[in-house]
Amino acid sequence: MKYLIRFLCLLLAAAPSLAGADPAPHIAALLQAQGLAGAVWSTPGGVGAAGLSAVRRGARMRTDQRVHVGSVAKTVLATGILRLVSERRLTLDTPVAALLPGMAFDNPWADRDPVRVRHLIDHTAGLDDVRFWHVFTLQAGPDVPLAAAFPAGHGLLRVRSKPGMRFSYSNLGYTLLGMVIETVTRQRYERYLDTALLAPLGMHDSTFAFVTQARDARLAMGHFERGAPHPAVPSFVRPAGQFTTTAADMGRFAQFLMSDGRIDGRPFIDAALLRRMGEPTTTEARHAGLAVGYGLGLRRIDRHGVVALCHAGNGIGFRANLCLLPATRQAVFVAVNMDSETADYQRLDELLLRELAAAAPAPSCTAMGGSPAPGAWAGIYVPAPNRFHSLRLLDTLLDAVHVSGSGPLLRLRSPQAATLELRHAGGALWQAPGKLLPSHVLLRSTGGRRVLGTGTQSWEQVSLPYWLALWCSVVAGLTGLLYVLAATAGRAWRRQLSFATPLLAPCAGVLALLLPLPLLLRQSLLQLGDMTAATILLAPVTAALPVTVLAGLAMAWRTGGSTRAEVAAMIAVLQVSALLAAWGLLPLRLWV
Repeated sequence: MKYLIRFLCLLLAAAPSLAGADPAPHIAALLQAQGLAGAVWSTPGGVGAAGLSAVRRGARMRTDQRVHVGSVAKTVLATGILRLVSERRLTLDTPVAALLPGMAFDNPWADRDPVRVRHLIDHTAGLDDVRFWHVFTLQAGPDVPLAAAFPAGHGLLRVRSKPGMRFSYSNLGYTLLGMVIETVTRQRYERYLDTALLAPLGMHDSTFAFVTQARDARLAMGHFERGAPHPAVPSFVRPAGQFTTTAADMGRFAQFLMSDGRIDGRPFIDAALLRRMGEPTTTEARHAGLAVGYGLGLRRIDRHGVVALCHAGNGIGFRANLCLLPATRQAVFVAVNMDSETADYQRLDELLLRELAAAAPAPSCTAMGGSPAPGAWAGIYVPAPNRFHSLRLLDTLLDAVHVSGSGPLLRLRSPQAATLELRHAGGALWQAPGKLLPSHVLLRSTGGRRVLGTGTQSWEQVSLPYWLALWCSVVAGLTGLLYVLAATAGRAWRRQLSFATPLLAPCAGVLALLLPLPLLLRQSLLQLGDMTAATILLAPVTAALPVTVLAGLAMAWRTGGSTRAEVAAMIAVLQVSALLAAWGLLPLRLWV
């Protein structure tokens, strides 16, 4: 997705040349080179299309083709909320609990900082994003009540950071916004937005209703790798990503967002609200001076010498992006009807740099102010909060950032990214190479903890021994698991294996983890969060692992029939099982 955002930035930077040039041949060549199906787009030069709308039928993509845009729907829905605010039927500071009394937030800061409407729009409510069953499911229906996304007892309304303080992307937050619209308007959010927002904007080819390829011949087919088609499926969190549109309609929408908020000379949405889209307001990073971030449905990004307001989206077989340049009233929308993890979008960027006369390189960063002694901030920082609460152990291990530095330079190292050197940009702000604006901030939270922020992610410092202990636990557990298998195989080779062998039970527990694999390979990826034979089997086999290890240790204690290395391996597997259980990953229940 980051490469698609870069693609949009380059189109924006090249907007003057696009007005007199047709990008279709270039984009068509890129689609073919990267094995992508097709694309539709809207630029200052007009709308265009290239590639195929349905790979297996060989149908060409047309400029009036309808597409799904995933989370770009959030920008449109947020605009609908701003319409209600402009009509004074709602305020951005209204507590959500007053509108949705059936939604009981678990908010430790509720007395002074309740979750407000603006927090949901800005992704600063501190809520979890989604669980597996929200997205990877074939059980949702197009008419399922929005409250079905929040079953009791699942902890989905737990607030993990003080509302307004930190950004944490949440599809659940936008599902709640759909419920807010339904409460205020007393009708389904889809109908209200279609009639009260899209129709006045002239977006007659767009809808929030559920649209399938089987019922609409103009809707392009979604695809995955190697052109595998996949039709649209309903979602439990549909306000966050269910939207069907065309490139022309998105061009109209973008122009309205950059206007004075009037339609036919009459006020429709307060112009001041439109100007604040993309402006973070309440976060600690914004208070520290960081200008990039998210606000009212758009994200301000700083890429390739362009500062733009964007929103990207992924859907079933689609990728899309919308970017605005309000200063010049230019906008770009692109939707690709293939969600591919193997396509090299960077080559797309390189071709656009050559063919579309992209803007000149960004100016070099200049340090301002005195050195803030970055050495004092050295240490390990982990996501706080992370996006998916159920995956917080993996994020703690793999998305941690090691901070070090001296003088005016700050170095950030991560297991998943190249080392990044930041230069001091004054006060608490730091600037990455090639950026027009400061990109990072170092600050202390209200609790006194050191925090690293980018406007759309925060990391808190943790002790190095704690972080290393987590890594050692996982590595020791995996090593122990492999040793159990190898030692059992060795005993079998030497014909020293019997029912009295202590390793036999742990080995059986490890091998049992493979039992769900054939069933998982037979079912659709979109059933990963459903209660199927495969996912149900995952729960008992993962729960049985520590039980079999305990049985092996008990037998080894009674009979003395194991070596010290074998006992150590079983203990290693047992301790990592305890770690996984403590972080909610054992037993593995994907439908919870």
